[in-house]
Amino acid sequence: MRKSRFFRSPSAKQLVLASILAMGAGTPALAQENAPDPTDWQNVLDQAKGQTVYFNAWGGAPNINNYIAWAGEQVQAKYGVSIEHVKLEDTATAVSRVITEKAAGRDEGGSVDLIWINGENFAAMKEQGLLIDSNWAEKLPNYEYADIEGKPTLTYDFTVPVDGQESPWGMAQLTFYYDSEILAKPPTTLEELAKWTEENPGRFTYAAPPNFIGTTFLKQVLYGVVDDPSVLREPATEEIFAEVTASLWTYLDELKPNLWRDGVVYASDTTQLKNLLADGEIDIAMTFNPGEASSAINASELPPSVRSFVMDYGSMGNSHFVTIPYNANAKAGAMVVANFLLSAEAQARKADENVWGDPSVLAINDLPDAQKAYFDALELGPATLQGEEFGKTLLEPHASWATMLEEEWTKRFMRDM
Repeated sequence: MRKSRFFRSPSAKQLVLASILAMGAGTPALAQENAPDPTDWQNVLDQAKGQTVYFNAWGGAPNINNYIAWAGEQVQAKYGVSIEHVKLEDTATAVSRVITEKAAGRDEGGSVDLIWINGENFAAMKEQGLLIDSNWAEKLPNYEYADIEGKPTLTYDFTVPVDGQESPWGMAQLTFYYDSEILAKPPTTLEELAKWTEENPGRFTYAAPPNFIGTTFLKQVLYGVVDDPSVLREPATEEIFAEVTASLWTYLDELKPNLWRDGVVYASDTTQLKNLLADGEIDIAMTFNPGEASSAINASELPPSVRSFVMDYGSMGNSHFVTIPYNANAKAGAMVVANFLLSAEAQARKADENVWGDPSVLAINDLPDAQKAYFDALELGPATLQGEEFGKTLLEPHASWATMLEEEWTKRFMRDM
């Protein structure tokens, strides 16, 4: 079976989730007793000083890597904490390390201190006691201004209660973008997209699941073809999954021969999609970061004529988080980093489209004037949608749906690779 450089095997995630399910639940008491208490923040700062936090986070975008490097400089200068960015292709790699260490009885001094985590892995790690089980995140000093009321996804990750076991870092909403000088009117319904790809073969593709943007595209299409979306909020069974997703596979099968490179290979991630658009190989790309297109314009990676759009029935939206494994070596340092990432200074820099363009999790209007000023200085670029232009936010299905979608997609669409 031939594998393209544009496709990443999903076996790592599948093996990790299988290992988690096979593992007995429960977190060793000693590891929990050694977790710092954020309500005594000075004690956390004292413990954290001199620690190195191994921050396991996706490393596929230079601007994000640069932002994490900046955060490392800041926490080193302010708190004496160092960040070592462990660049991942898949979050499952970090989870696998924690699983291996737990199996070996390494309940302290683990190699993973902080993870930029997705909903599927959070749900599985929480279920099997692989995270600090205290409500540490909600006790962080900067959590005070998290927009819990306005952004309910901060308290539920893929329908799973967060329970203070991960700290919010940013917001995400599936956004499509295109060059308006090449494509005058983009397709905003699934029917229009299918017709457009048929009339313009080879000019559209998506990322291969289990990459998060590829899986998100599957969920976006599923929302558009399912009769009763409420079923997606409940755990999937094999019978319900087969019935509900039948129309999804029909749609993707019809789309496949008209995709870029005849649907034989797929992009690897959002960076690859952006590059394909920039190189003129496709006409529509997608991202989970509403500010990415404007950020790329500012960086001269995309032409200034690029604009964004969403599907007329809404777009997938969620929050992303950082979390601390139960056996992390630098728990105090990890809390200090998580708290800094939640600060107005760090959130505003992340929201700056010249830096990253990732929307903030804070209730900006509730911030003290000095902190709100960070955001007041920001300007949205021409490719960033505003307010009602985003339409309805489609909430993430239960985590079980993503896992089963990835597995089924792999069975159906890896056959020719």
